[in-house]
Amino acid sequence: MLAYLRIFAVNHQKISSLHINNMCCCKRRASLKKSELHVLFGRNYSSLPGSIGNDIKSLHSVINPPIAKIRNIGIMAHIDAGKTTTTERILYYSGYTRSLGDVDDGDTVTDFMAQERERGITIQSAAVTFDWKGYRINLIDTPGHVDFTLEVERCLRVLDGAVAVFDASAGVEAQTLTVWRQADKHKIPRICFLNKMDKTGASFNYAVESIKEKLKAKPLLLQLPIGEAKTFKGVVDIVNKEKLLWNSNSDDGKDFERKPLLEKSDTELFKKTIEARNTLIEQLQTAIHRVTVAQVAVPVLCGSALKNKGVQPLLDAITMFLPSPEERNYEFLQWYKGDLCALAFKVLHDKQRGPVVFMRIYSGMLKPQLAIHNINGNCTERISRLLLPFADQHVEIPSLTAGNIALTVGLKQTATGDTIVSSKSSALAAARQAKREGEKKHKQNREADRLLLAGVEIPEPVFFCTIEPPSVAKQPDLDRALKCLQREDPSLKVRLDPDSGQTILCGMGELHIEIIHDRIKREYGLETYLGPLQVAYRETILNSVRATDTLDRILGDKRHLVTVELEARPTEKPSVVPMIEYGESVSEDLLKASQEAIENGIHSACLQGPLLGSPIQDVVITLHSLVIHPGTSTTMISACVSRCVQKALKKANKQVLEPLMNLEVTVIGEYLSPVLADLAQRRGNIQEIQTRQDNKVVIAFVPLAEIMGYSTVLRTLTSGSATFAIELSTYQAMSPQDQRTLLTRRSGSSMFL
Repeated sequence: MLAYLRIFAVNHQKISSLHINNMCCCKRRASLKKSELHVLFGRNYSSLPGSIGNDIKSLHSVINPPIAKIRNIGIMAHIDAGKTTTTERILYYSGYTRSLGDVDDGDTVTDFMAQERERGITIQSAAVTFDWKGYRINLIDTPGHVDFTLEVERCLRVLDGAVAVFDASAGVEAQTLTVWRQADKHKIPRICFLNKMDKTGASFNYAVESIKEKLKAKPLLLQLPIGEAKTFKGVVDIVNKEKLLWNSNSDDGKDFERKPLLEKSDTELFKKTIEARNTLIEQLQTAIHRVTVAQVAVPVLCGSALKNKGVQPLLDAITMFLPSPEERNYEFLQWYKGDLCALAFKVLHDKQRGPVVFMRIYSGMLKPQLAIHNINGNCTERISRLLLPFADQHVEIPSLTAGNIALTVGLKQTATGDTIVSSKSSALAAARQAKREGEKKHKQNREADRLLLAGVEIPEPVFFCTIEPPSVAKQPDLDRALKCLQREDPSLKVRLDPDSGQTILCGMGELHIEIIHDRIKREYGLETYLGPLQVAYRETILNSVRATDTLDRILGDKRHLVTVELEARPTEKPSVVPMIEYGESVSEDLLKASQEAIENGIHSACLQGPLLGSPIQDVVITLHSLVIHPGTSTTMISACVSRCVQKALKKANKQVLEPLMNLEVTVIGEYLSPVLADLAQRRGNIQEIQTRQDNKVVIAFVPLAEIMGYSTVLRTLTSGSATFAIELSTYQAMSPQDQRTLLTRRSGSSMFL
C-alpha cells in the first residue's frame, strides 16, 4: 500500500502531502499536491505489490477495490498451531514485508504487543490489509488461548470467510473445536490448512480423519503432501495434476516450481493423485467455490509455514474459494437500501489518538468528519479520521466503501458490538422496514431488533482478585486505566466490593488477569498490587420461598412507602440472569410506571448471594403484590424490592455452583499413569482417553478450583513433555462436603448451612 501511494504521487503529482510517522513519533514529510494521506510504519515495505512496469492503478481502486475483489478472512486455530507464522509468511509473499517475522524472535507484524512478543502467543486480534493478485484481503490473526476466546468471537462476527490452521501432527485439538463451533454459529465458510507437515509425527491422513470425525465436516482434498515430517518437500495440486516443489536452497520459500505429475516418474504418487482427483470430482456437482460458500464442504490444503512451504497456494485458495462480501447473505442490509450500516467489533485505546474503533462496513460509505448515529448508545458522534489497518501501522484514507474493514478515530462513546448508521432517521426507517418484513414473514419484532443491534456475546468471568494502586492518590489513575482496558476488552469486568471498598478485577483466566496487570504497568505507568486469585463461584436456590417487605421513610416533607410480596424459586432451564414474572394482581398501570425500578431492584439483589456474595443464577422471581404510596420515588421502590429478594434468598435452601472445565491433556504413554492419578486427586472425571499418533489424549471434566497452577505440576510430572488446554464447560453444583469445606475456608465457620 505504501508503495502504491508513493508511486502514484510521483507519477501523477496530484497529492498535496504524505506524512510518514513511525511509532516513536519521528516524522518526515514529502510535499505533493491534492488530498492528504498519513502512513504510520515500523517495518520496511517491499515494492509495489501487484504492479507490473508502469501499470499503476488509480488511487480510488487502491483504497476502494470492487467489492467482488474483497476478501474479509480470519485465521483461527488451537494455540501454537502456527496461525501467526502463517500470517507472517502471507504478508511476506504478498510483498508487504521485506523480512520474515518469527514468533520466537518476537518480531512479527500482527503480534505487536510486548506481552505477545515475550510469550510467543496472540492475545489481541490484529487486522492486516494487503493485496494478492488483484484481490484486497483484510486478514485478522486471532488468539488460540482459551482466555482470549472473546477476541475470536467478535472477529468472526464480521468476517466473510476463515482459514482454519491445524498442526498436522495433532489434527483437531481442544480449542480447534471451540473456534470451529464459533464459526458454525456465524455460518462462516472455511478453508483448512494442515500446517507443520515438516514436523516429526506429521500425518496428512490422520489430520484429515480427525476433521471428519471430530468436526463432522466434509474435507475436500485439493492437495496431497510430497513426503511427511523430515521428507516433506512440497505438495501435489490434485485439480491440475501438478507437483509444487520448493527449492531446498531457498531461504525464504519464494522459489518453487510447478511440474506436471507423470505416471512414469511418480507411479505411486500419480496413483494416489488420480484416486483423490476422482473422489474430488465425484464430491462436487458445482464449482469448489460454491460448495465452500454453501458450507457443504471444506477445501483442505497443506504445507509448513515455518519452512516457507505451501503458503502461496493457500493465498490463491483464499481468493478463489472464500466468498466476497456480496456473496454473504445479510438480511438486515435490505432495510438500509444502500445507506450506511456498520458494526463496531473492537476498540483499542491509543495514547495519542484516543479510542480507535475497528468497524466492518456492511453498506454505504465512511468518510472523515462524517457524523454517524450509534443505535445502541442512541447518540450521534463524528469520525475525525479514517484509517486502513496494517497491524500496528495505519494508513489514513479519504473514504472507504461497503465490504471493507476500517479504523475510525474520534468516536468517544462507541463500544464493541454497537451498530453504526448514518442518522437517527435512517435507523428509524430501517426499523420500520424490518417490522414490515417481519409481519410479512410472521416474525416477532424482537427478531428484527436483534438483527439491527447484532453484537458479540460476552462470556462471564471465571476468576477474580482485588487490585490496589500504589497509593490512594493514584486511585483515579487506576480507575481511568481500567475504564480504557474495559472498553478494549469487554470480557474484563471491574466492580467495587461494597463491604471493603476494594476494586475487584474479574477475568477469563490466570493469563488474562496477568496480561491486564502487566499492561497497567507498561502502558499506564502504575505499579499495582493484585490480591490472591480466586474462583468466581455462582449461587442458586433449591426450593421455592415467599417473602414480604415494607419500606417506610420520610425524606424532607415526602413519605416514601412501598410494600412488596414476591416468590423466589429455582428455574427448570439454566439462566445467568434472574427470570422475572408478574402475578395477576399486579396492575398494568402500576407496571408501566414502576417496571424499570422493580427489575433494577431484582437484578441488583441477585448480584451478591447470601453464601459467598457470588452472583445468583437459575432463579425465577415472581412479584405477587406491590403497593406504592403516591409520591414514592423509584429509588425507594428498587431498594424495597431488592431487600425483599435478598430476604427470600436467605430463607431458601442454598447451593454453591462451581465452574467445571473441559480439560484436554496430551501426554506420551509412559507418563499417562501419573497424570491420571493426579487428576483423580483433583476431583477430575475422566471422559475418554484417545490415541493421537504416539501420544495419549486425556479428556476430562475438572473443577476450576482444582487446576489453578496446573501447568507447573504437569510439567514436573511429565518432564515437560505434556501439553494441556482448558475451556469452561458449565457450572455444576458442589457436593455438600465440598461446599461445607469451601464455606469453612472462606469464613472460618460452617454455620452457614
